[in-house]
Amino acid sequence: MSREILLLVDALAREKNVSKEVVFGALEQALAQAMKKLYPGDVDIRAAVDRSSGATEAFRRWQVVPDDAGLEFPDRQELLSEAREQIPDIELNEYIEEQLEPVEFGRRFAQDTKQAVLQKIRDAEREQILNDFLARGESIVTGTVKRMDKGDIIVEAGRVEARLRRDQMIPKENLRVGDRVRAYVLAVNRDMRGPQLMLSRTAPEFIMKLFELEVPEIEQGLLQIKAAARDPGIRAKIAVFTTDRRIDPIGTCVGMRGSRVQAVRNELGGENVDIVLWSEDPAQFVIGALAPANVSSIVVDEEKHSMDVVVDEENLAIAIGRSGQNVRLASELTGWQINIMTPEESAQKSDQETSRTRQLFIDKLDVDEEVAEILVQEGFASLEEVAYVPITEMLEIDAFDEETVNELRNRARNALLTEAIAKEEKVEHAAEDLLTLDGMDSELAAKLADGSVHTRDELAELAVDELVELTGIEDERARGLIMKAREHWFA
Repeated sequence: MSREILLLVDALAREKNVSKEVVFGALEQALAQAMKKLYPGDVDIRAAVDRSSGATEAFRRWQVVPDDAGLEFPDRQELLSEAREQIPDIELNEYIEEQLEPVEFGRRFAQDTKQAVLQKIRDAEREQILNDFLARGESIVTGTVKRMDKGDIIVEAGRVEARLRRDQMIPKENLRVGDRVRAYVLAVNRDMRGPQLMLSRTAPEFIMKLFELEVPEIEQGLLQIKAAARDPGIRAKIAVFTTDRRIDPIGTCVGMRGSRVQAVRNELGGENVDIVLWSEDPAQFVIGALAPANVSSIVVDEEKHSMDVVVDEENLAIAIGRSGQNVRLASELTGWQINIMTPEESAQKSDQETSRTRQLFIDKLDVDEEVAEILVQEGFASLEEVAYVPITEMLEIDAFDEETVNELRNRARNALLTEAIAKEEKVEHAAEDLLTLDGMDSELAAKLADGSVHTRDELAELAVDELVELTGIEDERARGLIMKAREHWFA
């Protein structure tokens, strides 16, 4: 019997192209499972096959646990104090083992063991195939549609199977069994039964990789694609950059008579591609991303990570695009929130902000409208600026003498101190579970306190739009905070 086992292991290892150790491991696992069925309760069995002789042994074992933890699983655990009565130097999480008498199994066991071993080998073979694929570092799979599975497509690429989900296909794309298909490797899921590669034809990374295949200068490191945004099957934008002044980044990606960009378009079902220049200057990058619209002016708000982009009536529809497509793609490409407005809307917004700032100075600095207007006209927009800009800058204002400047600075600092104390008092009333929540800060806690939100549960009960209106934070951050606040409900 021992010799037969060794011959079986050797034959299976050759046939399935896996190591003998994998086969031995599968055999030991199958033996342990079979032995376990012979004992009542949830016992732990370890089987061992000698690699040289093929002889088999089986052991029942108990894991050593702390005395104060008690026995959660009495059939396979032993308290440390009792274990040390048998083995004085045994440590926690080690095992006490008892060798079991050999058992003769019948034909049913042989069949079950064979199936278990074969399944283990199939899993190992599948893992090896996946590892071989990943070792090649390929991010794009080219294969054949093998079958349809609940709306998804199973793609066969050599020895690898991959899944292309319906929501990762280009809209109105009609792929059939036998069709050649190319897609981006979106994720690898080793825990799944069936195909472990998850593909996408809609991911922005797919169009970036396609351009890498078509444009040799990218592979050579002469040209970079910095970002991409897509409305799959309809329109895409990519941002390109080079430090080599001899290269025209846009022309290089377009290719002779548009050949390179056309090859990418054909792969993506005719998707139009706008190629724009990437710039370190965010405003310049946004202006390029909104092409073909011409921008009149742009105002950057670093704090809100947004830009007000002014375009004339002639360019308004182009800048926004059909159903807001152009501005949405430009926003995704640049990572900035873009607000398109006409000169009239921009002037109206500017007047409102100027009016708010003027009233702020009147209220907080206790000055008349004339002094507040001078500060606004000189470009001051906050109490912090009045309090802490270099005094020489304020002394350059013709309307103010040194005494006036010092008085304004002192009033601004006192107003800021009063606000800080008031904020601290508000935060003091907030519950500890709210203040320690991931993503929370004192400023946000103070705004929540203004809205009578003092505890984690009160935050959890808010809707996203309510939190945005209350605090002025972005939708994504609001959604994340609310989900964090609700986590303990489901723990």
